[in-house]
Amino acid sequence: MDNLKNLIDKYYAWLKDKTVLNNIDDVAEITTPYLDRHNDYIQIYALKDRDKYKLTDDGYTIKDLQISGCSLDSPKRKKLLNAILNGYGVELEGGDTLTTTTTEAEFPLKKHNLIQAVIDVNNMFYLANSTIEGLFYEDVKLWFDEIDVRYIERVHFGGKSGYFRTFDFVIPKYKNSPERLIKTLNNPTKQNADSIIFDWLDVEAARPGIAEPFVLINNEEKNVPSSLMNSFENYNIKAVQWSDRDSIKEVLAA
Repeated sequence: MDNLKNLIDKYYAWLKDKTVLNNIDDVAEITTPYLDRHNDYIQIYALKDRDKYKLTDDGYTIKDLQISGCSLDSPKRKKLLNAILNGYGVELEGGDTLTTTTTEAEFPLKKHNLIQAVIDVNNMFYLANSTIEGLFYEDVKLWFDEIDVRYIERVHFGGKSGYFRTFDFVIPKYKNSPERLIKTLNNPTKQNADSIIFDWLDVEAARPGIAEPFVLINNEEKNVPSSLMNSFENYNIKAVQWSDRDSIKEVLAA
């Protein structure tokens, strides 16, 4: 547990050290250490409104998707966008701006949630390829239905950090089978893998020994680097490529 505490402490030290604040008139520009798909640092903006703060991405995330040819007009993509925003308590303003309002006390949590929403919405770009038939999340859900897996969608768990972490699916404990927390990874990058690993570490620190973590990785369009698979293995996270999903069918359906 001491090693786990050191990992979390190092993460927060890195986050604080790499976050840059720049005041522009009445607006604070916050540059985070998280990268978007262009390898640019993600920026959000804070505007004080009486005793509250309005946090926003200023419309950059969705406008960038649209400019890049990723339309969010289809029913499935609208549904996914709404699920992402609802999961983090973020609203869509003016059709393209991600925003949330917070008190001073809740500022760290709301800032974290907005950044995570920006990352997840940004990753919707990888659904733009016309060869992808449907959404990976939906593919996983359909497969679970086919093999009679009992699951709950989009479940939030409080981590030791005090922040909530979202898992795409949770399979409840049943007889000798433990609770299973499942993340889907459509775009297998180091940043996305690191985010999943930290989510698990944070939840495991608050709920030790209760659940087993799984990651289902879409390898239909991209090869998954062995280094990424090794990263999950180092933290005892069962990472399974989509093409190998039948290897865990009995484990998940139990």
